[in-house]
Amino acid sequence: MNGDVRREWFDKDYYQVLGVPKNATAAEIKKAYRKLAQQHHPDANPGNAQAEERFKEISAAYDVVGDSDKRAQYDQVREMAASGFGAGGQGGPGGFGGFPGGGRVRFEDLGDLGDLFGGLFGGGVGGRVRAQPARGADLEADVTVTFDEAMEGTTVPVKVSGPAPCETCHGSGAAPGTSATTCSRCGGAGAVAVNQGPFQMSQTCPRCHGSGRVVETPCPTCRGSGSQRRTRSFQVRVPPGVRDAAKIRLSGRGEPGPSGGQAGDLYVRVHVKSHAYFGRKGADLTVDLPLTYPEVALGANVQVPTLDGPVTMKIPAGTPSGKTFRLKGKGAPKRGGRGDLLVTVGVEVPQKLSKQEKSLLKQLQDEETESPRRRLGVKT
Repeated sequence: MNGDVRREWFDKDYYQVLGVPKNATAAEIKKAYRKLAQQHHPDANPGNAQAEERFKEISAAYDVVGDSDKRAQYDQVREMAASGFGAGGQGGPGGFGGFPGGGRVRFEDLGDLGDLFGGLFGGGVGGRVRAQPARGADLEADVTVTFDEAMEGTTVPVKVSGPAPCETCHGSGAAPGTSATTCSRCGGAGAVAVNQGPFQMSQTCPRCHGSGRVVETPCPTCRGSGSQRRTRSFQVRVPPGVRDAAKIRLSGRGEPGPSGGQAGDLYVRVHVKSHAYFGRKGADLTVDLPLTYPEVALGANVQVPTLDGPVTMKIPAGTPSGKTFRLKGKGAPKRGGRGDLLVTVGVEVPQKLSKQEKSLLKQLQDEETESPRRRLGVKT
């Protein structure tokens, strides 16, 4: 086994997350994942944080059991957990029971299991494993764009206030003209060995906090932290067809990590203003098109608004009010093309009529021989 094994494998039943039995085939797992992913995808549940977390859980489960190699490792870990290995038995706090005599166990004495737990706990064989400095926090910001900008794509400015890389030391924490030195406690590894139960594990170095470096002469501006509070401005590219409440990730634009750690990300939530007459259903746009009674009764060629300008659409004679027509490729931009425009027609009833219009409508009424309510069992 390799270091890709993760601690949560002991506690997470990924088969239960996907709703499949442990002996499910790869095809069954894939089918279950696709169904759940489609149901809980953030695009299908805008603004639903619970659905977003469920989608992440489903994706994490499929990332493991959907891969044959990872699945084999995961099954082996689960079997060991079920048998009590790793349950903190006779080995003492945090240790592993089942070893006669309670003596110390070296990873190299465990064969494949040594590889497994060496990857889990950083106790590699005969060498140091560098502990990574903590990652900076992610940040969030909001921008608002018009409906047309969302369809065409645009670039908008966004400002973020909070911790940012120090402008004096550029995030190093060291005063200008100086630099950080290798930590004498861990030798630059960022981790030190500690004895726990039958194993020798590693933990983050308390002196350098995992960075492997120590700042002897701190920066006067940030006092060695490598960050300072200020306002930063970014230009955010909003892709064509973006949906309301969608998030755009700017990698490394979040808070800087302590002790030179990796910066977090900036997530920009996009708010799209409503349009005067266009609506949206996924990649399809919608529009309500008012028609006159003669147009729906006799048929007509009418103009319909689209993102690219008006187009002519044929209305067949006898078209009922409420019927929806589909104009292919006239919807919102999407990957590989564009959606459709759904045109729903309705009869526009005039509020004011001239004397001539009233006279003509009265003639039409007199010519009608059957009531439209005849199917309801009434004559008038």
